[in-house]
Amino acid sequence: MVYSAIKTPDGTVLVSRSVHDYKQHVDKNGKTYVIDGGLEYIRSSVNGDEKYIVYTLDDAHDIVRDLVKWGTYGKKGDQPLKYVSVAEMTTEHIEAVLENCNIHPNLKIVFERELNYRLSV
Repeated sequence: MVYSAIKTPDGTVLVSRSVHDYKQHVDKNGKTYVIDGGLEYIRSSVNGDEKYIVYTLDDAHDIVRDLVKWGTYGKKGDQPLKYVSVAEMTTEHIEAVLENCNIHPNLKIVFERELNYRLSV
């Protein structure tokens, strides 16, 4: 898995980015929706009217690159946390993450594929 989310009936998308990244939403219909597990597993509510959105390394990179997001505090680390898609990241940022961060193996593959993708376009 490289992306794990559910979409509730009112259109809210809950994304779990990492293990124990528990997200909860009370929908306009009054039901509570939850997701947890990030890239390791999916634990969620089962109301029966939610839509699961899961992407893996087998899915097309041109879709994955827009969905997979990386949390950043800015170049100097002094900005509020912001999530940016792999497609939005600069090549230098991707290279710095690969060199300096201990990231999930699946994300590492996505980042490496992005660098290759940029060379081919």
